[in-house]
Amino acid sequence: MKMPEVSEQPEGDPPHRRGRPQKPICETVGAAHRTWLEPVRDRFAASGLTLDDLVARSGYSKTRLSELLRGEGYYPGWEITYSVVRVLEIPIGPLLRLWKAAAVEADKNTAWIKSRIRDVRTDVVEEQPIAHLGLTQAMWQPYTAYAQAFLQSEPRARQAARETFDILWLTWDRATTSPDTPRHAWQLLRSTVLSRAPKRPGGHPDLRAAAFCTTAQAQTGDLVERVARIDIHARFFDAIARLPTDQMDITVLRYLCGIDPDAVPGVVGLSPAITHTLDHHARGALNELFPDTDTQE
Repeated sequence: MKMPEVSEQPEGDPPHRRGRPQKPICETVGAAHRTWLEPVRDRFAASGLTLDDLVARSGYSKTRLSELLRGEGYYPGWEITYSVVRVLEIPIGPLLRLWKAAAVEADKNTAWIKSRIRDVRTDVVEEQPIAHLGLTQAMWQPYTAYAQAFLQSEPRARQAARETFDILWLTWDRATTSPDTPRHAWQLLRSTVLSRAPKRPGGHPDLRAAAFCTTAQAQTGDLVERVARIDIHARFFDAIARLPTDQMDITVLRYLCGIDPDAVPGVVGLSPAITHTLDHHARGALNELFPDTDTQE
């Protein structure tokens, strides 16, 4: 479907927007629901269409479409969601995966989800952008390892990584026009992971559970010594989580995930020089707090 033409504007001015501005998303909308709803709202805002246009092209009433775009009321079925996605020319595959994850968050059972999907006949064949596919293949392992350091559960870590790549696909135009696509992708992954990670009272992520997974404590046979090591490592990992964000990322990737130091700059989207400097400052800060703790351990 061809997008409607937008009248020319002076350079630097925002595109003309007909109709009323969108009302904000309801505060009760869950995190997974918001994940796909925000890109849909952004695409609608950029399309130049009004709600009346959406009504005419989707076949649904203005009230129902307004509720969908705000996340108001019951979680929307796939049929009405698909009707909006189709009008706005949003990639269906990643949107459907995000819709299903949010349906689970909204306590919809498997039978309900499958039934709603069966109600819609989708014959669209989508091609994943080659560059997006390459990024997915290159970053799947480090992204998943980073997510697991904070979320502990491997299924939750894989879900966070999948969600990140699906959001990137939905917003690929924005990602590729950013100054640095790998950096944009990493910041999205980090935001996705940390939004799901448990938090300490101070608001920083809780990394203490990683203390149970260190090589040193696993090889310690004495129970008293093992408990002592866990206590030290729990405080050590809590200190890592209190580091400035980029320092924390590099420390987690290098020392908790075991990512090769030469690969870390490409993962976080920073130059080798900046990455080295951040690593140096992070190790210096940790060594001051724990002078007797081996960072490599």
